[in-house]
Amino acid sequence: MKLEKLEALTNEYLESIGFIWHTDEDKTSYIANEVVQITQEEAESYYEACNELYDMFCEAGDYVIENNLFHEINIPFNLVDAIKESWENDVHWHLYSRFDLAGGIDGKPIKLIEFNADTPTSLFETAIIQWALLKANGLDEASQFNNVYEALKDNFKRIITLDTDIEKFEEHYQELGWKILFSSIAGSIEDENTTKLLQHIATEAGFNTDFEYIDKVEFSDDGIFAKEQSFEFWFKLIPWEDIAIDENELALLLTEILENRKAIIFNPAYTLMFQSKGFMKILWDLYPNHPLLLETSFEPLQDKKQVEKRCFGREGANTKIINKDGSIDVETDGAYEGHKAIYQEYVELPKDEQGMTYQAGVFFAYEACGLGFRRGEKILDNMSKFVGHIIK
Repeated sequence: MKLEKLEALTNEYLESIGFIWHTDEDKTSYIANEVVQITQEEAESYYEACNELYDMFCEAGDYVIENNLFHEINIPFNLVDAIKESWENDVHWHLYSRFDLAGGIDGKPIKLIEFNADTPTSLFETAIIQWALLKANGLDEASQFNNVYEALKDNFKRIITLDTDIEKFEEHYQELGWKILFSSIAGSIEDENTTKLLQHIATEAGFNTDFEYIDKVEFSDDGIFAKEQSFEFWFKLIPWEDIAIDENELALLLTEILENRKAIIFNPAYTLMFQSKGFMKILWDLYPNHPLLLETSFEPLQDKKQVEKRCFGREGANTKIINKDGSIDVETDGAYEGHKAIYQEYVELPKDEQGMTYQAGVFFAYEACGLGFRRGEKILDNMSKFVGHIIK
């Protein structure tokens, strides 16, 4: 793989645009001062692969719901009704998500590792920072597979127009005037500023918006309220599974709000199905040996190097790479031990000369819209770096 070294963006510049989480705990920069060189053909392959994968996820979503497979993929029972309700009505629009992929460069085939469909991270990095890095180095900032900002702006408009022409947004919105409340937890500047970036994009799209921390938002049978006003739309950067596990009453209340059509929530509850790594076992059953998929099972795979991970887990926690003979190559601990395990065929990630691995992340907002990379050890954890790209 080819890397191009660039002049790093200064911390002062990053902070001036709201990107505060630029330095890791070990005092090293989180944003790499180099970019992965890819070809136009590789960019197009990522685009086409993710559009195809999304269609497959939608087919498999129907299958899960029709066959009531929620328990199999570790979905908390108190969100099943919310998932069904949001799946059956088009107004519950999927705003954005991120596919994590192996391969796609150096002639290696693209393989799905997992789908961050509910609360994907690295949005700011992909949409803004890697673009700014090219611009600051006097390079053509359009030489990227990166249309995330515009794709999100258009997809916000589709909240109102759905599958019809987004040019009709203003005309429809004037009649409705529905407001979006954006919420994150207090105390996480990354969550807060990522949420505020989305709020900024929605405002630019033409919405009336506001922001409030989750602990100040009020929920009742009548809907969702903050600052003494009600909101027809609520965007939360809080994972659905955390609401289900930690806030049972809220999970049931949100279900009631959806069923009584008092508010619409983003991302929709059905994205929890896609977020579950157990969903990839369903995909493998429906599309066995599909070139974009890795074999996935709820039982250990026979005679294969594989990865054991939890249906719900983040940043590489509670993950094991298991050798063909059953010995453990490398493992991490974490807080997700209580979730069901899945076993996925192991695939080598692309590596640089230092032996660091690279995982592609492709954002999806109505269509695939932007690529970024994470660089780290064999298991990518919360110390992995963000690496931008350039099309050569």
